Amino acid sequence: MAVVLDLADIQGNILSAYGKMGFPKGRFITLHVDDPVGARKFVNALLPGITTALRWPSSRTQIPAGEVAAARPLVAVNIAFSWYGLLALKTPTRTLRGMPDEFIDGMMERAPMLGDDFSGLDWKKSWDEVWTKRTTARTVDPNTVHMLITLNAQMNIDGRPVEELDAKTREIEELCKSIGGVRILPGHNPLGQALAPYQELTAIMKSGPGGSVVPSPKEHFGFTDALGDPVFEGEYPRDFEMSEAHGNGAVDGAGNWRPLATGEFLLGYPDEAQEIAGAAMPLDFSRNGTFMAYRKLHQNVVAFRNFISETAARFGAVAGIDDPLDAKETLMAKIAGRWSDGVPLARAPTATEWRKFNVQYPEVSPNKNLAGYVARGKALIDFTYKDDPQGLRCPISSHMRRVNTRDGLAPTGTEGSVLNNRRRILRRGLPYGDSSEGVSDSDEHGVVMLSACTSLFRQFEFVQQQWINYGLDANSGNDTCPLTGNHNVGADGPKAKFVIASDPKSGRPPFVVEGIPQFVETRGGEYFFVPSMTALRMIGMGVVDPT
Repeated sequence: MAVVLDLADIQGNILSAYGKMGFPKGRFITLHVDDPVGARKFVNALLPGITTALRWPSSRTQIPAGEVAAARPLVAVNIAFSWYGLLALKTPTRTLRGMPDEFIDGMMERAPMLGDDFSGLDWKKSWDEVWTKRTTARTVDPNTVHMLITLNAQMNIDGRPVEELDAKTREIEELCKSIGGVRILPGHNPLGQALAPYQELTAIMKSGPGGSVVPSPKEHFGFTDALGDPVFEGEYPRDFEMSEAHGNGAVDGAGNWRPLATGEFLLGYPDEAQEIAGAAMPLDFSRNGTFMAYRKLHQNVVAFRNFISETAARFGAVAGIDDPLDAKETLMAKIAGRWSDGVPLARAPTATEWRKFNVQYPEVSPNKNLAGYVARGKALIDFTYKDDPQGLRCPISSHMRRVNTRDGLAPTGTEGSVLNNRRRILRRGLPYGDSSEGVSDSDEHGVVMLSACTSLFRQFEFVQQQWINYGLDANSGNDTCPLTGNHNVGADGPKAKFVIASDPKSGRPPFVVEGIPQFVETRGGEYFFVPSMTALRMIGMGVVDPT
């Protein structure tokens, strides 16, 4: 039976990534509850402006016009709460104790398990001030983050965010002052620097026609990002859903795709095990909500660029790639699992085949050629790993193959993606900072990533711990992900390495690179609960009744 979601009850950032191309600017605001009565009034005041999952017009999809039920906002507004935020709002104990352990612990308590201790015992000093400025127990500490408000904005032709972003920020500031009970927490900056009131976000810009500035889909290392987000039942209209699920859903051993179970991403629905996870009471408080891991990830772009430049020539010599540019691009692709423009190695394992792919599926604007845009988009996600068990085309330990194994873990090749289906997460967020030529790794640049799922432990934490920071399932022992893994093993430990397999028929050896620098570092984060609109009304009215 098809799942029909109550889109008006679901916050919009669960079903929609907003995206660099549609909402390329952002501002995330962290808040602390000083008084629960005022805080509930604050939530009530925000409610009418919260962006729901009701569909709006888009030039990049084929959703029928009859499914459009809302105007496209200039600024999308969403809200989430930490466990201590719900506690500060006087949510009943019986409701709170139904929350999962990892959510109650919070991200900082679980950071070593997540591989976030990049700088050894003093790793907390590398986190932004807003996430570490605690002097007492979190239950009473005036610096504990209780709420997260995310603002995702469209932009003007000159590259600046629309004026409504500042207007919405001022509105939130005024609500804090006029209602009281809620206070904005600054400190989205390294320790000891000037306090940044908010976490500013922006897509990486490029020159457009007529001297305009347009957003690009790139992240700071130069890869096209945000490809391959899971598709689940109810996310799209039924006639459109099966098409969207091809490449992004669950696949069987025969290559047939379907949407994933709704319960993997929204509470209150059956998951891939046909179970409905236990949730906080009352059920209406949990249903249509989800959990979200907020992670600020600093990117050492200079270290990455230097590593690629210094290693590409040696890799080219071993792999038999004479062209220096092809060697560089191929090395980047082997690390990521995709070429820098998003083309998967599984479909184009060599530079020659990459160029052929781009001739067959050229990059086009959806406004000028929607059919061509859709065809390329499908080709970028339509692949599996069953026919590449040794990672000769796409290394098993590459970043993309670790975080979404597709059918690559099927023991006999006939099970499809069964072992992967319960590890999928929805990825949201935007880059921050500037990584143009001349910057240093001490400057601010990276990505704020929001990972949404119904089980932080089974989905987000499993992928982060077992697949990114451990290599057993990738046949790589203790080797971590070459792109985002923790490469800090101490002065006396083995040097972080990455192995690029070679076809024995070629007569060439595998390429082994050791001493990989730390490319990505966690600068802070927290676990949040993203309530439904129903639950937000309960919170705002102070009527959460778990009996």
